[in-house]
Amino acid sequence: MERIDIFYKESVGKDLKKFTQKIRINIYDKIEEELGSGAKGKKLKGKLQDLYSYRIGNYRVLYALIPDGILIVRIGDRKEVYRE
Repeated sequence: MERIDIFYKESVGKDLKKFTQKIRINIYDKIEEELGSGAKGKKLKGKLQDLYSYRIGNYRVLYALIPDGILIVRIGDRKEVYRE
């Protein structure tokens, strides 16, 4: 299967600083392994209708499909990530 390029919005770095090093590494590894092999998760509705959500334990990765691959927009706890 062809590998998909993954890009990160600058604000994702700020999101990741909220987590411990172990959680950051786990999230990053899952993103590269799972999303790198193809889009997964569910399409969102409402204000976030252009995004998809991928679940990693209690955390959610919000991403958009772009012509060059996948753009990671936000990473956060499931209780907070959908809020603006």
